[in-house]
Amino acid sequence: MIAKAKIKFIKSLQIKKYRTQEQCFIVEGAKSISELIESDFVVREVYGTKAYLESHTHLLGKQKIYVDEVSVNDLQSMGSFKTNDSALAIAEMKANRQPILADNEFGLVLDDIRDPGNMGTIIRTADWYGISKIIASPDSVDVYNPKVIAASMGSFTRTTIFYTDLVPYVSNYKGNVYGAFLDGENIYATQFNTGGLIVMGNESNGISRELGSLVTKRITIPRIGKAESLNVATATAIILDNVRRKG
Repeated sequence: MIAKAKIKFIKSLQIKKYRTQEQCFIVEGAKSISELIESDFVVREVYGTKAYLESHTHLLGKQKIYVDEVSVNDLQSMGSFKTNDSALAIAEMKANRQPILADNEFGLVLDDIRDPGNMGTIIRTADWYGISKIIASPDSVDVYNPKVIAASMGSFTRTTIFYTDLVPYVSNYKGNVYGAFLDGENIYATQFNTGGLIVMGNESNGISRELGSLVTKRITIPRIGKAESLNVATATAIILDNVRRKG
């Protein structure tokens, strides 16, 4: 039986302050944990039901992981999922290192994305379109937030998210900088080069004025109907789809 102190510690990792202090985070659910173990993340501990542990013996042997059998009730008390009948893992956070973009590579820049669901979906979408490098403002939601991890559906293991002050980062970038605005060029008429930065803005306020001044090509998704706006994760998917079709 897992100790109450351990449950309290694991539960504390839902809070950014304690994740930062301990330099580790939690992942819940069989699929996401499988992708985590197969990735280059260091996995410290896995807590699973008897059925999960028996069916994942080979996978759990791929790293030196502390493994413990727990009940479904324990899993639900430790994690953020309302229902979890498989497992929960604790993994080490990666260092916040700047990725190197090749000349023919697209990078995604996120300016103050606050909603964990949006962040996770954007990471998953970027992974789908083969964009593995994401640069986010310091005020954007933490990638290790449990809701971000869950919404990314394992794609966090295949993307690099680098948090930095975006203005100097974009100022030093030598390629094309595309930014999503309401008054930009129709994206369906835009020709994308083979690389560049794609900037997406805050859910309510869009791209900040200072960062917007560094955008070299303002683009927009034309509105056909009467909706006031698009969700930022949806808009990112539409833009990335057009980038890949026309790049």
